[in-house]
Amino acid sequence: MIIRPSETFEVIWIGWLVSWVAASFWSGRTAKRVTTWETWVYRGAIIAGAILIAPWTAPALGERPIWEVGNTGAYALVGVMLAGLLLTWVARIHLGRLWSSAITRKEEHRVVDTGPYAFVRHPIYAGIITALIATAVTEATLAALLGAMLIALGLWLKARVEERFLMVELGPDAYGSYCRRVPMLIPLLPSH
Repeated sequence: MIIRPSETFEVIWIGWLVSWVAASFWSGRTAKRVTTWETWVYRGAIIAGAILIAPWTAPALGERPIWEVGNTGAYALVGVMLAGLLLTWVARIHLGRLWSSAITRKEEHRVVDTGPYAFVRHPIYAGIITALIATAVTEATLAALLGAMLIALGLWLKARVEERFLMVELGPDAYGSYCRRVPMLIPLLPSH
């Protein structure tokens, strides 16, 4: 039985999502949570993007691929996707019990600037965006490309809200110094 690249992407995304949700029970106690109108904006962008990039959306809209990736290209993009999702797990494990799906301050929260956090301030978001771009390029539809862009925008907005929150909660000396040293999402870009 030969598994098509599109099925490979679906299985990997489902496996990642199930494991990600299951691991959410391994998190420290929340000391403070932020909820603003911006929270709803980034969540809306992420949800809309997820609907658009879903493998059934383009066919439901009658969309056809804009380009042909081919099996070799698609499997190479599976590798890029896996690298992005591996980064999310390395970063999440490195954060340990400080991780949260929402923007929060955990008990005993501190700046984590080692491991993948020494290269980018938001390696989980960077990994997700990398995996999404690989998925959208493979699907090669306007819906998938727009979906990936909306999710990337949503994660960027979330990162900005999170950084303002952490600047207040952890202090400009600790968190501001980290922001000046380490880029937000793309390694090797100047920070701030």
